[in-house]
Amino acid sequence: MQQITDTILMIRPVAFRMNEETAVNNYFQEDLDIKNTEINTRAQKEFDDFVDKLRSVGVRVIVEDDPPEMDTPDSIFPNNWVSFHSSGTVGLYPMFAVNRRRERREEIMDRLEAEGFIIEGYMDYTSAEEEGVFLEGTGSILMDRENQIAYCALSPRAHEELFIEFCEDFECDPVVFTAYQTVDGQRLPIYHTNVMMALAEHFAVICLDSIDDKQEKKLVKKRLKESGKEILDITEEQMHCFAGNMLQVGTTTGEKYMVMSKAAHESLRKDQISLIEKYCSILSSDLTTIETAGGGSARCMMAEVFLPRS
Repeated sequence: MQQITDTILMIRPVAFRMNEETAVNNYFQEDLDIKNTEINTRAQKEFDDFVDKLRSVGVRVIVEDDPPEMDTPDSIFPNNWVSFHSSGTVGLYPMFAVNRRRERREEIMDRLEAEGFIIEGYMDYTSAEEEGVFLEGTGSILMDRENQIAYCALSPRAHEELFIEFCEDFECDPVVFTAYQTVDGQRLPIYHTNVMMALAEHFAVICLDSIDDKQEKKLVKKRLKESGKEILDITEEQMHCFAGNMLQVGTTTGEKYMVMSKAAHESLRKDQISLIEKYCSILSSDLTTIETAGGGSARCMMAEVFLPRS
């Protein structure tokens, strides 16, 4: 199974702002002292520049517009509610924030089918919302597709039992742990696995300092090494610059890129950049407004499309 794809789905924002419903446990979000319309305008500019950069190197980007009447401030982060698998299965996930549940739209599936992709069926976990149980897609789940392993940092948005159910359905071996960040002197769970960890074909970017339990940390390192991944350990400070929120993508010409934000790129040391560039090129883009108000970065904006083509 392929670890990376050359096709990604991205949702262009129309009502982007700081989402008050997600701010309760996303400690990466910060207030911007400007009007919401200005925040959205800036986010659209950052989004469009990012898409242009991806397309210029040969990444296939399918851009879907967000309908304004839906009032979905976080729709720019589609990887949390949907995943597209090489079996033709689409995963649909239960979302913590009520206003994020509106992001799940049938038109997205119609668009992918119109683009020539085959959808064979759905693995729908959304009914778990009724029990207050959540698992936010590839924000919560990091898949090592080649080795059939899935990593998950537990949080209010990543429930262990549902993650185990996902692993049974998709036939992966679960690796469960908790990752923390310091907020006002307290160690609190990080809301999504993909802000502290990224899996590429031959290496893994991870903030090991965020895993406080020594046994859990040892287990995660062991599983990464056993599966042949070189470990790029980032600091908590780098994680707060979204250095964990990266995604490796392919291109139509066969090149590979580690995609990240400008802030993440600038936070990396020379030796860390060298490790990445040993395996692929780096593509970075300025996502300051999106990172500040949204509390998510480059990886969150890209839903990978592994679906078979007709």
